[in-house]
Amino acid sequence: MKIIKHLAVAAALCACASSQLKADTLVSDDFQDGNLNGWSTSGTVYPNYYYGNYSIGIQGVGSSASLAFSTQGYVNVNISLDISAYALEFGDSCIAEVSNDGGNTWVNAITLVNGQDNSALYTASSVAIDADNKPSMLIRYRTSVNQYYDYCYGDNILVTGDVDSGGGSSGGGSNDDYYDELSGNGNVNRTLLSYGTLMSGSDPGARIDLSGYALPVDAAHPQHAFAGKLTLSGEASGGSFAEHEDTYNYTGPGDNTRKHLPEFDFQFVQTGSHIFPLARGSIPSSHPNWEYVLTPGRVWQENGDNGYSRATIPFALQQRNANCMHNGIMSFLFKEDGSVSKVAYQISSETCLYFKADWWGLLSATYTPQTIAGQSQLIQDYQDEIAARLPVKPLSALASDYPGTDYSAFAAPNSTDASHISTAGFVIDGTHYRGDCVTRNGDYPYCESLVVPSYSTAKSLFAGVAMMRLEQQYPGVRNSIVASHVGDCASNGNWSDVTLNNVLDMATGNYGSSTYMEDEGATHTDNLFLVDSHASKINYSCTQYSRKATPGSQWVYHTSDTYIAGAVMNAYLQNQQGSSADIFADTVVEDLWKPIGVGPTGQYTRRTYDAVEQPFAGWGLMWLPDDIAKIASFVAIDDGKINGQQMLNAAQLDAALQRSVSDIGTVPLADYRYNNGFWAHDVAGNLSGCNGAQWIPFLSGYGGITVVLLPNDSVYYYFSDNDTYYWLEAVQEAHGIRSACQ
Repeated sequence: MKIIKHLAVAAALCACASSQLKADTLVSDDFQDGNLNGWSTSGTVYPNYYYGNYSIGIQGVGSSASLAFSTQGYVNVNISLDISAYALEFGDSCIAEVSNDGGNTWVNAITLVNGQDNSALYTASSVAIDADNKPSMLIRYRTSVNQYYDYCYGDNILVTGDVDSGGGSSGGGSNDDYYDELSGNGNVNRTLLSYGTLMSGSDPGARIDLSGYALPVDAAHPQHAFAGKLTLSGEASGGSFAEHEDTYNYTGPGDNTRKHLPEFDFQFVQTGSHIFPLARGSIPSSHPNWEYVLTPGRVWQENGDNGYSRATIPFALQQRNANCMHNGIMSFLFKEDGSVSKVAYQISSETCLYFKADWWGLLSATYTPQTIAGQSQLIQDYQDEIAARLPVKPLSALASDYPGTDYSAFAAPNSTDASHISTAGFVIDGTHYRGDCVTRNGDYPYCESLVVPSYSTAKSLFAGVAMMRLEQQYPGVRNSIVASHVGDCASNGNWSDVTLNNVLDMATGNYGSSTYMEDEGATHTDNLFLVDSHASKINYSCTQYSRKATPGSQWVYHTSDTYIAGAVMNAYLQNQQGSSADIFADTVVEDLWKPIGVGPTGQYTRRTYDAVEQPFAGWGLMWLPDDIAKIASFVAIDDGKINGQQMLNAAQLDAALQRSVSDIGTVPLADYRYNNGFWAHDVAGNLSGCNGAQWIPFLSGYGGITVVLLPNDSVYYYFSDNDTYYWLEAVQEAHGIRSACQ
């Protein structure tokens, strides 16, 4: 077998004056050497010899063989292969398939069934897959049979391609990176955000349908490559603003800093048709109200843009020291010599109960091309981030993948206005079925880059999960006494018998009122949520409430308790690992989120603004949809394991998910439980065929955020902001796909 060895060199080729392409054989394997070097196998796989010819034999139930290779640096890649079969019965098949994303998705090359099993070779001469400039290609043969004596054979693999010298199918230009290459001809019929508008339009313009910011079907691959800094001018006074909800009377009829964007001065790097920011997560700002969260966007070419490339950058405004997200998009034209148009922007949706508004405008800009330190590694990291995302299908695909499913049950939970639903999704059998991202001005076109807040779902996926990780590393940590680790809680004596477990169960015995949510809704909680420093937040948390009950006996909901839990775990970890250890960065992100492929946006949490930089623990996380799908799947479907290794304490995870009869947690209401930061609701009588109590664990966040961890190895989530907390219909529909009975 031959796999070319100079791909890395080819990938580094610059744009040259000559457009001549050199044909190469990238992979060739006819198995005549009698070995399977380079192939990864599972089940019964062997070199097969038959009438003087070797092939690869794949036999029996669940057998497969795959070959990994790269086509980086090559375009016009063609893949051909042969397959044959023997002794198949009805329902059996032999399958040859190809993946261009490391095995996340597969394209069928050819499938043989009963009647095509006379050992004759069948040829797929040109597999219909985009294989140009792909770092993680796979060819796979596999069986789909029911007996050991069913046979499949593969042979004559050939992959060819032309050296990418910068010409490419987009008609030339200086962008020689064909990552996620666009195949359109550039003939875009554009009526919104035209070349003339971006070059010489006036601020503020008008709100438009967000399709004007979308990647068009006929977009051509970009000719220019962006690497450097984009700076906007006039943010403090430019643009326009329209308010829809203002519960706390933040703004009035006059001008206000909330009505304008913060200063924008950030670095971006382009790879192929993608552009991504170097700064991710909440970016500190001098603006009194807003901070940016920047996410990846797209770049393309339109014939009407007079030689400029067009870029869009998704972003969010996050309220300073809070968790609301207002999602927007920017669009502009550029050339790599630094020429740039004005930048159009629009915000038309949010996940925020108490403040809803639109922002839009057209601001002058400068583009400063720069040499970005470590650019190659940054690009590789970004491409790895995208490749690691779960396979995505629209929610509507559930109807065909699981016949009889009413996918609308997952789309908009009991909501009369879909614009209140930022996004919704369902994960089952390794696929992420995602709904539209609806706004007041059309669908958000980059749903994969939409930022959503955690609010109190962080109590589960930060505080609860962090405790389970520590308990796995340091058994008994859950019994740590609060006063022993948090000095502010030691002075009044109310915390000398309260454990970390009590705090996570909202059963400290310290409270003002046991009436449901009365303490949490009191105005004095401003002394937790609105102050900037750790000293102020922890002082409030430790001193606000007096002792009313024995720890562990009475549930009373306090976000301040979860803040204490974060401080306890941070102090405990620093005692174990040194003063620089951080419960979120080291325990949650490094140990858990990075290994399961959570992207850079999901690796951030809100922290105090002082030198302590204490993570909030009970709120303040931010995610892209892929992040929440992965994290929830790790907890509920993978049972806290990574590559088969138990990362979360199994007993505490079972308790959180109501799989332990000996530890059910506390009881907020008659048919609700709360354990280790996780809620559970008994839906007895609502799932057909189930007997007895049916405790469904779920996560809940302020304003209408829900993540449901179903016992049938599926996850349902939605992010809304209209106080919508309804998910039974979705659970019933998921139960129809596969039993959720316990």
